[in-house]
Amino acid sequence: MQRVRLSRKKSSYARLVRSTALEGTTVLFESYVGTGYSCSPKAIYRAMLADPRYDDYTFIWALKNPEAYAAEPDLARATLVSWGTPQYFAAYARSKHWVCNTAVQPEVTPREDQVYLQTWHGTPLKRFGCDVTPAGMTSRRAVADRLERWRSSARKFTFLLSQSPFATDKLTSALGVEAGAAGRVVLELGYPRNDFLASASAADVERLRRRLDLPRDKKVVLYAPTWRDDQRVAGVGYTLALGLDFERLHRDLGDDYVVLFRAHFMIAEAFDFARYGGFVRDVSGIDDVNDLYVVSDLLVTDYSSVVFDFANLERPVIFYMYDLDRYSADRGGFYLDLEELPGPIVRTQDALADAVRSAATPSGDDLLRYRAFRERFAPLDDGHAAERVLSRVFGTKEERWQNS
Repeated sequence: MQRVRLSRKKSSYARLVRSTALEGTTVLFESYVGTGYSCSPKAIYRAMLADPRYDDYTFIWALKNPEAYAAEPDLARATLVSWGTPQYFAAYARSKHWVCNTAVQPEVTPREDQVYLQTWHGTPLKRFGCDVTPAGMTSRRAVADRLERWRSSARKFTFLLSQSPFATDKLTSALGVEAGAAGRVVLELGYPRNDFLASASAADVERLRRRLDLPRDKKVVLYAPTWRDDQRVAGVGYTLALGLDFERLHRDLGDDYVVLFRAHFMIAEAFDFARYGGFVRDVSGIDDVNDLYVVSDLLVTDYSSVVFDFANLERPVIFYMYDLDRYSADRGGFYLDLEELPGPIVRTQDALADAVRSAATPSGDDLLRYRAFRERFAPLDDGHAAERVLSRVFGTKEERWQNS
C-alpha cells in the first residue's frame, strides 16, 4: 500500500514538473524538514542577501509554521510557503536551486537542469543510514528496501557539503552515495552554518546573553543529547528519556550554574522544567544552535554531531554516555574510537557532576588536544565556507545565465 501511495505521489509531482516553467534565479531553502530558519541553508541564504550579485534572485523558504516567521527581518525578501502544501511542491518544481539540510520528500525528484545542494546537518559520530540496520529489522526485504530508500535519496544530490575529509568518508557511506559519484557530488568546503562561530564577537555574546536572559554570575552548561531509535511513541513521534535527575544535579552543582537543554530536532515531545526554578531551561525552540554555543561555557552531549561544531570554540566538552553499551550495540559501534574524543566520557550522574565542577578553560595539553580535534574534524570552518559555496554552486552572473 505504501508503495502504491508513493508511486501516485511521484506521478502527481512529475505532472506538476511538466506543467511548470523553471525559474533560473529562484532558490528554495528548507531546514530540518521545514521546522525552522536555521543551519547551513540559513547561512547560505544570508550570504546571498548580502551579495549584490544575487539582487535579482527570488528566494523561497519552506516552513511548517510560516506565520511564526512573518516578522523575521531576514525573511522580508523571501516568499514563505507552508511545508507539504501544493504551494510547497510547486516551489520545488519551479526553483532552479534547492538548498536543504535533510532529504527532500521521496516523491520530489530534481529534473536534469535543477541543482540540489544537500548541506546535511552535521558530521556524524554515531553510525546511521546505510551503515546501520535498526534493531529488530530482520527481514531481508525490509533491510533492502531501507537501503534503497537512502540510496535513492542520495542519487538526487547534485552536491553534498562536507566539513572535512572524515565527514566526506562517513557521509557518503551513510547516505548511500555511489562510489563513482562521490568525486563529482561532494563539496568539501566546510559548513556555512559555522561561519558565525569563527567571527562571533564579545558584542554578539553579550547580545545573545541578554536575549536569553542569562545571569552574568553563573556558568552556562549546554546539554544537547541526540535521539534514540527505540524511544518512539505511536502518534507522537520520538521522545527522550532524559537520563538525568535535574533536581539532584542542581543539588550537586549548586546555584553557580544554569543548564540550557537542547533537544534533537527529531524529538517531538515538549519539556517542562518550571519546577527547577530556572536551573534548567528548555532552549529547543531556539532555531539557531550557534546562538547557544557561543553563550555556553561548556557542552555536555552524548553521541551527537554537535561536538564537531562546538570544537570550533575550543571550550570544554563532557560526554555523558549513561547508556553506552546498549547504544553502541544497537548502532554497531561508532565512526571513530571514543578515545579520540576531546573530553572525558562519564557514565553516571555523580561522575557528570564531578566533571562539570572540574571543567575549566582548556590550557596546556588539554588545549592542544582540543585544537588537534578541531584541525582534524573542522579544518575548513574558517568563517568563509558560505563564500566558497556561493562561488562553487552559484558562480558569477555570467555563469548563472550560461547554466540557466
